[in-house]
Parts: sequence; C-alpha cells; structure tokens
Amino acid sequence: MSTSLPLPSSPLHLDSMSREVRAQPIAPRRERRVHAEVDAIRSTMKRSIDLVGAALGLALLSPLLVTIALLVRLSSPGPVVFRQLRQGHGGQPFWFLKFRTMTADAEERLRELEPLNEAVGGVLFKMRSDPRVTPLGRLLRRTSLDELPQLVNVLRGEMSLVGPRPLQMRDTALLEEMEPEAYARRLTVLPGLTGAWQVGGRSETDSRGMLQLDLEYIEHWSLRRDLEILLRTVGAVVRGRGAY
Repeated sequence: MSTSLPLPSSPLHLDSMSREVRAQPIAPRRERRVHAEVDAIRSTMKRSIDLVGAALGLALLSPLLVTIALLVRLSSPGPVVFRQLRQGHGGQPFWFLKFRTMTADAEERLRELEPLNEAVGGVLFKMRSDPRVTPLGRLLRRTSLDELPQLVNVLRGEMSLVGPRPLQMRDTALLEEMEPEAYARRLTVLPGLTGAWQVGGRSETDSRGMLQLDLEYIEHWSLRRDLEILLRTVGAVVRGRGAY
C-alpha cells in the first residue's frame, strides 16, 4: 500500500511567498525614510525662517542697536558687546553675544558672589540685586534688549530664533553632572534666542523645571509652536518680564 506524499507548493506560490517575506522589512524602512525626509524639510524651513527673521530684525532694529551701543559705551568702561563661550548644538562651543549689562570685571567677581545665589538648586546663578549689573544694564535686562546681538549668532547658524537657551559654562557643568541624559538631549537642537522656558515663568522655575520645558519643546517641536513662543516673547518683553 503506497502512501502519497504531499505535493510541493507550486513555483508561483513559492515566488509569492518569497516576495511577501522580502516585502516585510521594506515598510518600516520606507516609513523611516519618509520621516527623515519630513524632518529634513521642517529643519530647512526652520533654518529659512531663522535667516529671514534675523536679517530683517538686524535691518529694522539697526537704529536701536546703534543707540544702545552708544549708551553702553558712555555709561561705563568696558566693551559694548559682551562675548562668552557657551555650548551649542552637539556640545560645540561658540561665542555667545549680548550687550554688556555688567561691570567689566563681572566674570572675576562671580566666585565671591556664589554664596548669595538665589536660584533653587544652585545650577542657574540668579541674584535680584547683583552689584555687578550697571544701571543701564538693569533696563536692558528688564526689556531683554541686551539679547539683540544674538541675531548675529542666528545668522551664523550657531543659534535659532527659538530653542533651549545656551547656558553659561558654570551652569553647563553643574546641569550635566545633575541630569546627564536630559542635558545631552538638550544639546540635540540649536540653542535659541528665546524658548519655552523664557515664556513659561523662568524666574519662578528651577533648573529641573527648565529641563522639563526644554525637553517637551524638543519632543513636540513644530513651526506653529515656534511662532507661538515668538509671539509670547514679544508680549513678555512689552510687559518688561526680562531677566534679572
């Protein structure tokens, strides 16, 4: 008595099965490629907005910039523009620019003022009555006009109009030691002239609150959100909610 063996699948069936197996990993790859292309387009749009915004800002505000520069020069000895090394995208250092609001020896006096730091956790140095700040500097800080030279940083590609604020090296070292993973994530985007922390009550928020706001911004970034932050920044400046 012979037992019949099952016939092998037809060549057509085998070929369709192999095509199905080969096709399975293609969808995720295609999806990743589409996401990468979308991210590239959005990044290009963000950079284009940065370039146009910074160029227009410098052009339209040039009379104000010249006036502030003259006032800084006449009000106290020292350079008009303060340059400070800060960490940017990927931890790359760059020269951060702002109108000088402190005395020329402000950096040297920081260590003696450390015990008077009012910031929660001690990472961000804050002092409402900082003796290093000049009278003109207080006005510039209250109106955030001291930040306008950072439009040059935006044109150079070192900063964006919106993003996590670049921190002083002192604050950088402390924050990296306290929250290494969150800090590394913060460096995956360009730092900004303004950001979620600046419009979210920065004077009342400690360094962990700042990190949370920055990481939420990175995770849910969109051009619409950038526009909202820029508009809220203008409102905060008009109300005089600058840094102290």
